[in-house]
Amino acid sequence: MMGTPSGRMRQTILEWLKDPAAHFPAHRGRDLAERGVTARAMAAKLGVPHRTAVAHLDLLTRLGLLRTRRIRCRTYYRRDEIRIAEVARVFEKGW
Repeated sequence: MMGTPSGRMRQTILEWLKDPAAHFPAHRGRDLAERGVTARAMAAKLGVPHRTAVAHLDLLTRLGLLRTRRIRCRTYYRRDEIRIAEVARVFEKGW
């Protein structure tokens, strides 16, 4: 999953969402770590169309690595640290 260009993009997304305040501008003074980042902001940062960013974010969400939060008409994405740690442990053990 991480060896392809798409995989590297998903890895970049996960890295940026570790510390979203360092990579994305604050929106109306809200805490990005708590609320998350929109697909539109992610697409702009990655330099890809909105649909491409949504496809990557949706895959990471289906894998359980991201959590979503719907507020009005926007979906916010943030890391699921517990699930990421579980997946890391599985790979460390050599599944």
